[in-house]
Amino acid sequence: MCELFGMSARSPTTVLLSLDELARHGGGSGPHRDGWGVAFTQEGDALVVREPGAANDSACLAFLQHQEIRSPLVMAHIRRATQGRPLLRNTQPFVRELGGVVHVFAHNGLLRGIEVDPRFPTRRFLRVGDTDSEHAFCALLERIAPAWAGGVPSVDARLEVLAAFAEELRGLGPANFLYSDGDTLFAHGHRRTSVTGEICPPGLYVLCRSCTASSDGVPLTGVSIGPEEDQQVALIASVPLSNERWEPLLEGEIVVLREGRVVHRHVMETER
Repeated sequence: MCELFGMSARSPTTVLLSLDELARHGGGSGPHRDGWGVAFTQEGDALVVREPGAANDSACLAFLQHQEIRSPLVMAHIRRATQGRPLLRNTQPFVRELGGVVHVFAHNGLLRGIEVDPRFPTRRFLRVGDTDSEHAFCALLERIAPAWAGGVPSVDARLEVLAAFAEELRGLGPANFLYSDGDTLFAHGHRRTSVTGEICPPGLYVLCRSCTASSDGVPLTGVSIGPEEDQQVALIASVPLSNERWEPLLEGEIVVLREGRVVHRHVMETER
């Protein structure tokens, strides 16, 4: 399965990603060679770089590593193709405009039959590629668009839509996803394929860290986050990226990240 990474920070910071190293840490880079992408959110927009090939030896990724891009919210995805060929249009993260800001989405799992399921229609938002993940993103935006009609909705209003959507999504298969509207990062953990081949929870892990300008930043496998004065960061990943106490998300749990903190956690009553 694919690998997800997300970061929310109190203030914009540099984030250097070694996506091939991330993939190795997740169980070996071989299966994750069908594409990679990273999105740096900046003031309602996002700088998104994607390639449909392996991150290893990518000249594009090597160039990106030398750029000091600062962002308070970063999302990355390493792809192992399960639906759709390894083409740019099938490479995540996906982006769309809604309410005058760029929304970003990345999914890890397999949502069987979502394209013909009447619960997930797409009208205004249509997929460009062939993946179930992009269809899920478009269907989510259709659901949440009414809440954006009068401006930026409250976090509670957004979470209510996301929770209902995720509950239905879980019935189709593994449905781990990261979703950002530029203001907030939402992470939904479900199930993923373990190293033994079993599909089981947890689907995502979360870690909150503090660092200062006198430290070395946040030491993680495949990720380097620049040290900032009194910086606070919250991290989401498919697998723990350091020897710290990463907390597994409960099956069906949604965590809400803003300014480097977990500001809300939502679990359906039937799944507590």
